[in-house]
Amino acid sequence: MTKGQTEARICERITQFEAEYMGRGPKRINVKIIDDVLFIRQWGFLTPAEEILAETNDGTELIKKVRTRLFEKVNDKFRVVINELINSNIISIHSDVSTITGEKIIVVTFDENIESMF
Repeated sequence: MTKGQTEARICERITQFEAEYMGRGPKRINVKIIDDVLFIRQWGFLTPAEEILAETNDGTELIKKVRTRLFEKVNDKFRVVINELINSNIISIHSDVSTITGEKIIVVTFDENIESMF
């Protein structure tokens, strides 16, 4: 597969993963492979209930805590999804959500330049 095809396939798999394990897939997703890093940017991932919660500071804090904890619990499954498409050793996975913009960012770092594989 080409780099673009791999990025598109990762978008598909992450959308499926989010729907299955986090309760809802994103409305839009973009994936970029740059050097030894995989950037995943999602929009529209909040549920309607979370959007209501996000209207208060306490709600925003709660959403971030719950989403972080949920992602930590399925981290091993997430790694498998990524490694199905990129056969390289994952060093770390970082994730954050914005209740203001409705974005979620995931950054995956590898022990080698994965972009050079294409």
